[in-house]
Amino acid sequence: MDAIYALTRHILDTQYDRLPREVVEVTKKQILDSFAVAIAGSSVSPVVELVEIYREWGGKKESSIWVYGDKIPAGGAAQINASMIHARDFDDTHDIAVLHPSVVAVPAAFAVAERMGKVSGRELITAVALGVDLSSRLCLSCTNDYYAGGWHFTPLHGFFSAAAVAGKLLGLDEKQLIHAFGIAYHQTSGNLLCIDDGALTKRCGPGFANWNGIMAALMAQKGITGAQNVLQSAHGLFHQYHRGHYNPEILTQDLGVRFEGVNVSFKPYPCCRYSHPGIDACLALMQEYRFRAEDVERVTAHVGSAANGMLAEPLQIKRNPRNAVDAQFSLPWAIASTLIHGRFTVADVLEEATQDPQVIALANRVSVVTEKDFSLPGIEPILLDITTREGKTYSKRVDTPYGCPQNPMSFADIAEKLRNAVPFASKKLTYAKVENLIQSVSRLETVDEIQDLMGLLTGRRTSLREK
Repeated sequence: MDAIYALTRHILDTQYDRLPREVVEVTKKQILDSFAVAIAGSSVSPVVELVEIYREWGGKKESSIWVYGDKIPAGGAAQINASMIHARDFDDTHDIAVLHPSVVAVPAAFAVAERMGKVSGRELITAVALGVDLSSRLCLSCTNDYYAGGWHFTPLHGFFSAAAVAGKLLGLDEKQLIHAFGIAYHQTSGNLLCIDDGALTKRCGPGFANWNGIMAALMAQKGITGAQNVLQSAHGLFHQYHRGHYNPEILTQDLGVRFEGVNVSFKPYPCCRYSHPGIDACLALMQEYRFRAEDVERVTAHVGSAANGMLAEPLQIKRNPRNAVDAQFSLPWAIASTLIHGRFTVADVLEEATQDPQVIALANRVSVVTEKDFSLPGIEPILLDITTREGKTYSKRVDTPYGCPQNPMSFADIAEKLRNAVPFASKKLTYAKVENLIQSVSRLETVDEIQDLMGLLTGRRTSLREK
């Protein structure tokens, strides 16, 4: 039997009291992190343009556009909020799955919860945890090379995650949720060409998954049918999209016992996660040896094949980014910016930052070498060799970058990330609202009606009702 049936029963049967405490805590971190990066991403393309389009369309006032405060139909709100989360490439990742899980699960959950009303914090935490677990399992099951396969896993598998989150909150029965997955699968898409071309559609993909996943659940609720054996049949996901390269055991292994949210990493830097070991290596070498950017003659980064494909090809563009998306997916840019500024923040991937002649000059002295032994599942190690003008070479290898479960960011670290995001918001958020938002997420399981939380992101409310 197709694994979708076991996954569906698991989603419908799992309630808050069956979630391990560590899953609850990491889910709250995922929600706070999603708010942080959404605030930072609220002022850039394509978010601004999407808000304009939906304002022109109008529609029923169901769910909030974060930061802006408009209320629009739930699918549209989730689409914009997901694009907002993903815009700075600052959102959490499952390193082994090569997936941004929360960018789909979190906005889908909040949009549907607002549309419904009277959804508790516990119900929302449960739905998000299940959506994250599902998309992670789908990605982990794939055994083909990520970059060579050509699919952007976040939207591709996010269609299923959004349908699961929406279906769970809407109270679909087993038959309806199976059809929701079939409807979502019929729309599933998302490829890596947007990264190759530095296109803004990279930021839109999770939004497409949100809109269509919510629509799939609503269609199924109305009785519209979809294909049923969507994962393992001849034309199911793993044969149609992944050419049969998958491990079926991972789909349901330890289902209900292991929740993949605990393996999610949080980003300290607003760029592709494959760059993070290189940034960590830069910062460690600068701290240890106290050299400055003007002392650097050249840099050689030893990377795996996936990191090379994502961050170093074509090298001429990666050294001379055409736009912010190119900069977000450039290892030479990340290394040069870190060496020059002593940190890597949102300011380093603004459109105007990509024209900085000092960073461009240093980025053109960064070489990237592919090492066969570094080509590993998940985020690959990076060995950095920095050679100074005096002929000294300093080397550092990083296998476990900051932010991963083995080298984690705490809830307090993510709260500080949120505070640092506020200056980049499209709308002023007061100190009081920001601090109330952080505290409210920290005790989310006590919140009686989750839609009240949106007021802290939009200025409509300053406190929450709790149980």
